[in-house]
Amino acid sequence: MALPVLTEREAGAYSPNVLAFYGDCVYELLVRREVVLRGNTNAGRLHDLAVEQVRASYQSRAVDVIEPMLTEKESDILRRGRNAGGISVPKSAKPSEYRRATALEALFGYLSLSGQQERIEELFTAICEALPV
Repeated sequence: MALPVLTEREAGAYSPNVLAFYGDCVYELLVRREVVLRGNTNAGRLHDLAVEQVRASYQSRAVDVIEPMLTEKESDILRRGRNAGGISVPKSAKPSEYRRATALEALFGYLSLSGQQERIEELFTAICEALPV
């Protein structure tokens, strides 16, 4: 079943928190696919590998990797995600890292909602190549 695709304008109209909410699952699905494709191992090990890549500190570093690759619109979505209000930072993360992780998730949410799967794959591949776990 194909999901409906929004225009870039429609997707960009969502609040950064909504984009991050959706982007969190988009990014985590990519991570889970990546760790499964690395090798058939037990679920506990797969979980540990996935958790490493979805924690705020890793996602914050991922922003450094992709930021130079972003278009003006993507940079704007990233900025909006980083500056989103109403974020409560868990004790396990630094506020600056958590805001950057939220920004990354907002970007992936925006790209997914606007049907830019190829761009998602391009950015995610760059992250995986630059930040091996």
